[in-house]
Amino acid sequence: MHNHTHTTEQANSTEWPEIAPIDFWEDRYGGPDQVWSGKVNKVLSDIASTLTPGTALDLGCGEGGDVIWLAQNGWQATGIDISTNAVTRATAAAEAAGVSGKATFLAADLATVPPGQFDLVTASFFHSPVELPRVEILREATTRVAPGGHLLITSHADFPPYSQASDQRDHRFLSPEEELTQLNLDPNSWERVISEKRSRMTTALTGEPAPIDDVVVLVKRR
Repeated sequence: MHNHTHTTEQANSTEWPEIAPIDFWEDRYGGPDQVWSGKVNKVLSDIASTLTPGTALDLGCGEGGDVIWLAQNGWQATGIDISTNAVTRATAAAEAAGVSGKATFLAADLATVPPGQFDLVTASFFHSPVELPRVEILREATTRVAPGGHLLITSHADFPPYSQASDQRDHRFLSPEEELTQLNLDPNSWERVISEKRSRMTTALTGEPAPIDDVVVLVKRR
């Protein structure tokens, strides 16, 4: 759900006690400002560029930057997000980019991943300040990967340099190995392709460039 570089200050989740995820994210995408930059996540573009384009599903697509990039690069891409506001913005962005025929967006509970199988299922910065059954959603997503297809998970390895001090609560970030373990994949059916931390540049609260590490896990269904 945290899908792209911030254009606005991060939400302080201490203001959102016990709020339902759909209410949190509808509010998050309900303001006048774009929440994310609209640019594709670098890990996704780097890795998807090495794969044969086919069908793709993006979990927590937000305003659609990853889905639109995939559509522009030969994929038939579907984005799903719990927020209707986010999907409305993503649909408009796809129309503006001229890829409406290759990019589809669904507003739905992420636990009900759409039926069918996809050559690539991706979840970029799939974190939520409010309670969300992340592990269950990602495990369900593995059932949507077609034989020979891939699942790509990109997540924060630490607090981003643009996060507020108030955001930095008792959260422990998963290592690549822990991300893999949580998926509980059958080694006879899945092949580990990438399991590592990757560094990239982002922007700190001061506006200065700052490095950040991402956890990257790519697995292939045999």
